[in-house]
Amino acid sequence: MADFKKINAQIYAKTATTFSPDTIYWKKLGVPTLVKEFGAIDYIDFSPVEPYLFAVTASVRVQIYNPVTKLVVKNITKFQEGAHCGSFRNDGNLLVAGDDLGKVRLFDVSTKSILRFFQGHKAPVHRTFFNADGHHVSSFSDDKTVRYWDIATEKHLATYSEHSDYVRAGCTSPVSPNIILSGGYDRKINMYDTRTNEKVLSLDHGSPVESLIFLPSGGIFISAGGTSVNVYDALAGGRKIAQLSQHHKTVTCLQLASEGKRLLSGSLDRHVKIYDIATYQVVHTIDNTNGVLSLGVSKNDDTLVTGMVDGLIAIHRRDSDKGKDEEEKGKARSKSRARFNNIFESADQQITDFRHDKIEQFDRMLKKYEYNRALDSVFVASVMGKTPEKTVALIKELIRRKGLQRALKDRKHSFLVKFIGFVLRHIGDYRFTPTLVDAANILLDVYEEEFGQFAGTDVGKMFINLSRRLKKEEKILNEFLEVQGLLEMISAAADLNQPALGDEEKESDLQVSLSAQKQGVISVE
Repeated sequence: MADFKKINAQIYAKTATTFSPDTIYWKKLGVPTLVKEFGAIDYIDFSPVEPYLFAVTASVRVQIYNPVTKLVVKNITKFQEGAHCGSFRNDGNLLVAGDDLGKVRLFDVSTKSILRFFQGHKAPVHRTFFNADGHHVSSFSDDKTVRYWDIATEKHLATYSEHSDYVRAGCTSPVSPNIILSGGYDRKINMYDTRTNEKVLSLDHGSPVESLIFLPSGGIFISAGGTSVNVYDALAGGRKIAQLSQHHKTVTCLQLASEGKRLLSGSLDRHVKIYDIATYQVVHTIDNTNGVLSLGVSKNDDTLVTGMVDGLIAIHRRDSDKGKDEEEKGKARSKSRARFNNIFESADQQITDFRHDKIEQFDRMLKKYEYNRALDSVFVASVMGKTPEKTVALIKELIRRKGLQRALKDRKHSFLVKFIGFVLRHIGDYRFTPTLVDAANILLDVYEEEFGQFAGTDVGKMFINLSRRLKKEEKILNEFLEVQGLLEMISAAADLNQPALGDEEKESDLQVSLSAQKQGVISVE
């Protein structure tokens, strides 16, 4: 015969949480600052040089923020239609972006002027990136093509038409200026070598590809699409190394952090998962208020920015390492005390006494199916007052066994007063609310035909108090929802100042091309 399974009351206990080094590290990012943009956040990219400004592409503009002040310092609005994927060059002086008209523009970050204007795509360009040498640009379009451009001559050098659906993802190798990677809604991932102008590798991700990224070595790349993140070894012919399935909605974006040792994935399930590249295990999770479309991390990990479907960007800024020296000193003192104590430890092996686990009184009653007595044993002052989690755990077990109706039937008024009083006292505790709501409904079902006899009694008064308490809880919930709506309105109407950058900014050495000079789009700022 199987052993009796005792009730686990620890599920309601507030236990201490242990934090891993990664959790401690990423929790230092602190509470995010929320900024409202117009339209969904298409792309976020950090400048690779200090002070690590970041560009946010949304609607018909690219805005450049200061990570310290969290204010807009540059506003590039030279787009007639929606802008896409504003990304920096490795020196931080140039920025390239596509748009819904199929055009690709190259900007000087310091002056916001258009230096190059690339034409050739026949559909929106959703991704644009500089190649590793900084002298070429790759663009990925809904016309199912990938184009390779020369910045100096403003001409396209190659066109790749290997996809059969929209190309919404892409990246360039961080070590080789000749390797381009593209991902499409046809589920295909293609790799191209500009020296041969041919496709050198093709893989099937299994879902429409939303994002691609290379690891710093350039030999491994990662794809995101559907609910999975796949890791491939390019040097082994595209062999799949790992598949990460930690999200339950579409994964939309990927980024690297901690010098390429951590991978971040954002999803429409509102979570940002952080993985250890060595083990591909989740080491931390960051929750957001809405589905995540884009994310960016500064080179020094001090700033993390997420962009959401409702136009909000969340700017997480790392807290200062104040008190770090004191923490190190405390660890040193603890080690010193441990070494001192070890001197006096006994050499004999310590064997603990074997003791049988204590069986609670209500467990003994449950074992005998004496539900009434089990319920009585947890409705005493010593249990209800000191360990209410045991009382709720027993109620939950009785509900599971469908025995609470039997335990509550034909009870004295004094017990009913005690039972309803316990529900009144603890129904607002988030740990107990679901179980106590079910218990209250069962109590009403048991005595629904006998309510008349409770009129004017203590039990009747307790039922009235329960009704009032539930109405009060409902009112509080509605007030919180109203406050949430007001905060969303304030956030949407926030008017941010846009101070100009200092004079110390470097201007690009590139001269404005003739086609760029002809761009007569009026920038209203």
